[in-house]
Amino acid sequence: MAKKSETLPSNLNPEAREEERHFEASLRPKSFDEYIGQKSVVAKLRVYVAAARKRNEALDHCLFSGPPGLGKTSLAHIIAKELGVGLHITSGPAIEKKGDLAGFLTNISPGDVLFIDEIHRLNAAAEEYLYPAMEDLRIDIPLDAGPHGRTVRIEVPPFTLIGATTRTGLLTSPLRERFQIQERLDFYCPEELGAIVRRSAKILKIEIDETGCEEIARRARGTPRIANRLLRRVRDFAEIEGDGRITRKLADSSLVRLEIDSRGLDPMDRRILETIIDKFGGGPVGVETIAASIGEERDTIEDVYEPFLMQEGFLQRTPRGRVATARAFEYFGRKAPRGGQQSLL
Repeated sequence: MAKKSETLPSNLNPEAREEERHFEASLRPKSFDEYIGQKSVVAKLRVYVAAARKRNEALDHCLFSGPPGLGKTSLAHIIAKELGVGLHITSGPAIEKKGDLAGFLTNISPGDVLFIDEIHRLNAAAEEYLYPAMEDLRIDIPLDAGPHGRTVRIEVPPFTLIGATTRTGLLTSPLRERFQIQERLDFYCPEELGAIVRRSAKILKIEIDETGCEEIARRARGTPRIANRLLRRVRDFAEIEGDGRITRKLADSSLVRLEIDSRGLDPMDRRILETIIDKFGGGPVGVETIAASIGEERDTIEDVYEPFLMQEGFLQRTPRGRVATARAFEYFGRKAPRGGQQSLL
């Protein structure tokens, strides 16, 4: 598997940046009532959490999947708060050896939530170490190596593991099957994003009218994290080049200067589509070939760009590779090959 890209300068990259974490924490919803969107998922989680609390039991293990920036981490925070328990946060890449995981499991209190982001990147040794903790509430710590090695069994209090992943297909079946609650988060509609922008603007004390909210929401690729990021960038333009108030006109001119068009596409989106159209006749072409052609990591293309391009009908994945649709050709003012991409819409 290709190495995950670490530096993605685009304002439309939904991966969390280190410098944004404090900002995101200030905007994070504190309860199910404050959480906007994902109505079906939230409705079910309300029931599961209420039932666990009523029985005074730990909530069943949960797996949240979907593109980055849709609120998986926020749900983990809300679940822990609604249950009235502690929250311990780590990520798959941060757990390099069994001892890292043992440190978390031996320090949790009964009912606590352990949240593992990017759980699909958990290494095999740590994953197998997690199985008995999830099922039998125990971990076996080896004291000696070799044929006469000894182990010490430590009991783990009842806890809830919440895993978040953007790549469900990379999870092993044994791990995936140990999650009793599995929910997928989908892209947000513009109305939901508009509500998120209004809420964030109120918290940040940003003056914005309804048309400004709509313009930012329309270009945020269905992703709350991107909507909040664009709100911050547009605020800069409003304060320096306007009167401090965000209107549709101000939002539009600011986003154009950020190279985000009216469909929410940025330069990398356009580069991917133009590469498929111009260099490979519209496809099909393999993602590895696309990655080599544009100098981007395969994982970044699959996790960050393709979900939105597919959602908007610009791209399709086929057994033979990626294909630009007739809508993509139309977007660039090109004529789609006869009998080709048009039939894929």
